[in-house]
Amino acid sequence: METSLGAARAILCGIVGDHLHATENGLAIEMSVVRGVPGPRVVVFLHGLMCTEDVWTFPGEAALPDGTPLPPRTDYGALLERDLGLAPLYVRFNTGLSVAESGAKLARLLDELTARHPEIREIQLVGFSMGGLVVRSATHVASEGRMRWLDLVSQAFYVGTPHLGSPWERAGRWLVALLRRLGDPYAELVAELADVRSRGIKDLGDPAHPIPLLPAIRHHFIAGFVDPRLAELLGDALVPLASGTNGAVVDPTHSPPTHVKVLPGLAHMTLAHHPAVYAQLHEWCAAAPRAA
Repeated sequence: METSLGAARAILCGIVGDHLHATENGLAIEMSVVRGVPGPRVVVFLHGLMCTEDVWTFPGEAALPDGTPLPPRTDYGALLERDLGLAPLYVRFNTGLSVAESGAKLARLLDELTARHPEIREIQLVGFSMGGLVVRSATHVASEGRMRWLDLVSQAFYVGTPHLGSPWERAGRWLVALLRRLGDPYAELVAELADVRSRGIKDLGDPAHPIPLLPAIRHHFIAGFVDPRLAELLGDALVPLASGTNGAVVDPTHSPPTHVKVLPGLAHMTLAHHPAVYAQLHEWCAAAPRAA
C-alpha cells in the first residue's frame, strides 16, 4: 500500500507539485534521503519525473550481460554496494518544482548531510531523466555557494537525461500556443487545461541546460534508442540521442567518446533498471581513483 500511495503522490507532484508546494499542501513531497546509510564512499541516486526511488528496482529476474544472475528486486545502488563498497543513498523529491529550485534543495541537503556525517570522503551522483538535470543544477549552486560537499564529488552519471530538452514538451508548448490563437472558447479551454502542468515539466522543454557542466567533475552520459533510423529524433522515445548525450552523439552508428554509452533497444524508463546500464556504471565507478 505504501508503494502505491507513494507512486500516486509522486505522479500528482509531477503534474502540479509546484502548486502544492506554493500552497503548503501536505501532499507536496519534501526532498529527503528516504533510504540508505552513509559511509565513507557514497553514491546518491535521484529519480525522474513522477517517479520515486522504486524506479531503480529491476523488475522480475534479471542477469548481467555476461549471464550472471542478479538478486531479486535489486537495483544499481545495492549492486554498487555489493561490488564496489559504495553506500547508496536514495533521494525522493518533488518533480513538479522547477529544476533550479530542486537543484538548490539538493545542494542544501548534501551540505547538511556531509556536515552530519564527516566520515563521508567521496560522493558520486547518479540522476535519471530529470534527476540528472537536478544534479547539474545542484553542483552549480554548490559551486556558487562554495559548499564543502562539492569538493567530495568525483563523478556524475546522467542516465536518460534530456540535457538539450525533450521535443515532446516543446510540442506541448506549441500546441497550447496554437489553440490560444484560434479564438475559439472551447479551444481556449483545452489550452488552459493543457497548460496546467508543473514548472518541472515545462523545464524539460528547454533546448539547452542553462548551467554548464563543472570541469572539476568527471561527467558520464548513458542514453538509449529504440530505432536507429529515428535515434536523432526520438532516441529512447522521450529523449533524443543528442539530448541524452549532451550533444556528443547524434548518429548511433558512430563510436561515442569514452564518457558516453549508447545502448540500442532501450526505451526511456528501462534505462533506470537494466543490466547493461549497471554494467557501464560499474565499469566507470571501478576505474575511478578513490578518495584518500
